[in-house]
Amino acid sequence: MKNLVFLFLFMGSSVFAQTRSCCSPSVNDQNNMLAMNEEFAKTHEPPVPFVLEGGKGKWVTFKTSDGKTGRAYAITNDKPTDKVLFIYQEWWGVNDYIKQVAEQYKSELGDVCVYAIDLYDGEVATTVPEAQKLMGGLKEERAKAIINGAIEMVGKNAKIASIGWCMGGAWSLQSALLEGKQAIGCVMYYGMPEKNIDRLKTLNCDVIGFFGTQDGFINPAVVKAFEADMKKAGKKLETHSYDAPHAFANPSNPKFSKTFSEDAHAKALGYLRGKLGN
Repeated sequence: MKNLVFLFLFMGSSVFAQTRSCCSPSVNDQNNMLAMNEEFAKTHEPPVPFVLEGGKGKWVTFKTSDGKTGRAYAITNDKPTDKVLFIYQEWWGVNDYIKQVAEQYKSELGDVCVYAIDLYDGEVATTVPEAQKLMGGLKEERAKAIINGAIEMVGKNAKIASIGWCMGGAWSLQSALLEGKQAIGCVMYYGMPEKNIDRLKTLNCDVIGFFGTQDGFINPAVVKAFEADMKKAGKKLETHSYDAPHAFANPSNPKFSKTFSEDAHAKALGYLRGKLGN
């Protein structure tokens, strides 16, 4: 059986920080609302065109818990390994930037299998309106079915870590919750956190998060509330905040910060190596 590391790639205003009851919107509902928020959309410019060349990955399919099929961009090992890395997309989808991230982590982590999980079922956005439509139309039931299918694919003995950016940052934490006792680590980049403390209590791993203080949505108030909620849940959370806007670690974003991105990546990589024993 394989041990899994979920690399969740993937991509708030203060109202989100204040509304944390059991009756508040789910994280996916909040992501759907964010997608339709024109101010949020303005923080994302169309990605600079990029084509990955010489990639070692290939698309694989797996059964999902809703009776359909899911897919992932996979970079597997030459020899059997219990270590797997899943990547979750930003709101653009599993484009060549996400594939490149998967290739990079495979190279840096070595003895792992890397899977970039496709939550959009093959669709990729190249414009902001397209991304709004895809992120805003993502159904929570379908996303969870895809994740559960991926967990099933790697086996019940797999140990899972996750990482994601923006929408994927939110789903990285949701993945860790779905993974149960199989979860060994979770990395979030400026993603909407879970606000239900009872759900957070079920986490089997610690979390490391990276955020921008200039982010008008996943803002410092949201981060502070997340820290308080994790403390109440009895879970460990390590956060790092940079004087940067949303999506500062996305190289296709004109507001990309090389300095902050490299610092966050070094910390995320060290965290994952610690979880993977690499």
